[in-house]
Amino acid sequence: MRRVLVTGGGTGIGKAIAHAFADAGDAVTITGRRASVLEAAAQGRNMAHVEADVTNEAQVNALFEKPFQVVIANAGGGAAVKIRETSLEDWNTTLAVNLTGTFLTFRAALRDMSAGGCLIAIASTASLKGNPSVPAYTAAKHGVLGLVRAVALDAAKDGITCNAICPGFTDTDLAETAITGLMSRFEVDREKATKMVTSANPQGRLVTPAEVAETALFLASDGAKSINGHALAMSGGEI
Repeated sequence: MRRVLVTGGGTGIGKAIAHAFADAGDAVTITGRRASVLEAAAQGRNMAHVEADVTNEAQVNALFEKPFQVVIANAGGGAAVKIRETSLEDWNTTLAVNLTGTFLTFRAALRDMSAGGCLIAIASTASLKGNPSVPAYTAAKHGVLGLVRAVALDAAKDGITCNAICPGFTDTDLAETAITGLMSRFEVDREKATKMVTSANPQGRLVTPAEVAETALFLASDGAKSINGHALAMSGGEI
């Protein structure tokens, strides 16, 4: 039975990934900053949950008292604020949770990870192209992809893979915030706002968290042993 860690595992994509690995028979631990959310996500499944902030070095290191075979750096987020309105505090916070959090998680994981181990970063299409509405988030996710590529080359000699999954807009609270924001800003109904959010996706829809979870399962499988340093776009052809 593999030990699997999912940061930001209480909601959205992280929750779907954690459930998928647990349902596959893995021993899953989820982390996040809200104990009640983690408890709700773990309910009904054999999953451990630990309250931890991925930007806190000591809390991240404490997660790895025992090694994990699969580590998924999912915790992240960022506000839609164009660069002229982005404060230094917002910039630093966005880089901390998305980029520094992934760095701290991967660094701690690699200390005792054995051959056959798997690191996965949940990045974004923002890792692969510019987005003027979220400059701090875009910069952070570009950094995540650079980190993945560097770690992949370093860890390959130890039989460990490191990859990034880059979803487009996914059916999570983040997408809901974007949709409701557009409804308010442009005084349009939900259908119109949803079409605006999904306009970049040639399939004209939101990616589902379950699709991202299935992709993570694949990257952690024996069939993906030769996939390393890869940015796997899930965007219906947008990228």
